[in-house]
Amino acid sequence: MSESNAPRVSVAVPLYNEEATLPELLRRVRAVLDALPGGPHELVLVDDGSTDETRTMMEEAARGDGRVVSVALSRNFGHQPALTAALDHVGGDVVVLMDADLQDPPEEILRFLEAYHRGYDVVYAKRERRKEPLWLRFCYWAYYRLLARMARPALPLDAGDFSLLSRRVADEIRRAPERQRYLRGLRAWAGFRQLGLPVERAGRHAGESKYSFGRLVELGLDGIFSFSVVPIRAAAVVGAGAAGLAVLFALYAVWAKVVQHRSPQGFTALLVVGTFLAGVLLFFLGVIGEYVGRIYQEVKARPVYVVDRVVRGERGEES
Repeated sequence: MSESNAPRVSVAVPLYNEEATLPELLRRVRAVLDALPGGPHELVLVDDGSTDETRTMMEEAARGDGRVVSVALSRNFGHQPALTAALDHVGGDVVVLMDADLQDPPEEILRFLEAYHRGYDVVYAKRERRKEPLWLRFCYWAYYRLLARMARPALPLDAGDFSLLSRRVADEIRRAPERQRYLRGLRAWAGFRQLGLPVERAGRHAGESKYSFGRLVELGLDGIFSFSVVPIRAAAVVGAGAAGLAVLFALYAVWAKVVQHRSPQGFTALLVVGTFLAGVLLFFLGVIGEYVGRIYQEVKARPVYVVDRVVRGERGEES
């Protein structure tokens, strides 16, 4: 790839309390950008309301390196909104989304670009040999396969946010108006030619994961409820099944009374069935509530994030 037709690359990274990881992140990403032809390339860092020195370090890096852009949000909005903010502030021909923990190696960007030059608009990492505990790896494995069966369009297996997007794909994702963001789903929804490359998932470089189990569950639910109506249709299926069983039992009761001259007995069975159906009803009310809650959030149409300050350029220009 010659200098004249090499794409300008923007690497977009959200950060939250990553002061221990940021120096190594900067070193490795800068090394990758140095190895790329063409340019100018850039690294867009988004601080998602950190309470440590992450924001200060980001802004110092931006003032000392014209390729670094520091975007500080006004508070913690969450991982997906921070990724959205990063996507909104990039200026390259291709965009690489990645996390700051270095579990996804920045050096894989070179492989992503090779696939991009072969005509792929989306190149994403298929995570292999994860380093998380066994129970958590099983949860990831099961969730991705459940979501792939439920979602429309079908989402790729074992694919996280680490990916390369062509400019037209990035623009289509930015045009999506929804507030409950699930970017890896929007990436699949955008279409175009897509390719998954196997990437070994490393352990965190430093610190602890900012995704608690509860936040992982919340992200998983966002993926399901944003790209599937299967949960709400399941309510109709279960209801129809319960009604069918009730009809069958009613026919049996009539037959037993007319032919056998006896009535079915079973107060305990009746209590169990009643309690079970009440639980099913409450469960599906909760499912419907999830959809209604998301509609409520969309109708309010609040911004996905709020920017406090942007620092870019070697002169540290602020906006």
